[in-house]
Amino acid sequence: MKTLVTANQKGGVGKTSTLVHLAFDFFERGLKVAVIDLDTQANASYTLQAFQSGLQASSMFGVESLELENKTKDNMPVIALIESDAGLANMEKMALNEAGTNFRAAIANLSSQGFDVCLIDTAPSLGVSMAAALLAADYVISPIELEAYSIQGIKKMVTTIANIRKVNPKLQFLGMIPSKVDSRNPRHGRHLEELERAYPQLMIPTGVGLRSSIADALASGMPVWRIKKTAARKATQEVRALAAHIIMKMEIYQ
Repeated sequence: MKTLVTANQKGGVGKTSTLVHLAFDFFERGLKVAVIDLDTQANASYTLQAFQSGLQASSMFGVESLELENKTKDNMPVIALIESDAGLANMEKMALNEAGTNFRAAIANLSSQGFDVCLIDTAPSLGVSMAAALLAADYVISPIELEAYSIQGIKKMVTTIANIRKVNPKLQFLGMIPSKVDSRNPRHGRHLEELERAYPQLMIPTGVGLRSSIADALASGMPVWRIKKTAARKATQEVRALAAHIIMKMEIYQ
């Protein structure tokens, strides 16, 4: 099983939207996908509520063995949501060493249950739960909005990932995903150029525009390609291209 975290120390940048669409895309490719929602806002849990596994995210930090209700079987693809819960707030009081050890053990448990990939959504701040997820992960991506505050946040995120890699050298930063891009906004264009100059190796080439159809899809519990609107076509192309890029970088072969 390969584990991917979406992380940014700034909210509202399209982090959850990216993770949810990756889950739907990977599922449709025939993969067995576990989704862990570590964000107390629980947006991923809301969109993926039809795929509840019976587990809550705070249980990933305990010592008990985790068994999912809708475990993989018969080689069939599945999405299994480990949903956000109020207990996550208490995880911030745990020592990082204990939280990281327990979370890694829980990830190994999921792997033993036959999942191909685990996608982890995180809160928009560096806390114990985000750090534990990064310590257990193979890959991390950072969706970024092309606004000044978001760019400030990504600088902190790059530093955080570099520090985590000293402890978890297997962690690969796949890069930043330009999100909610308004092609008619010259400020977005300038900021994208600035980021490409500052981080030429870390900018993922397949960004996602500012699309109302994506919000419609998330509210309806479905991917944007299920929205029956002409306006959803461009969003579908962008999201599918992003998913194809990520799955190639993660070296997932079906």
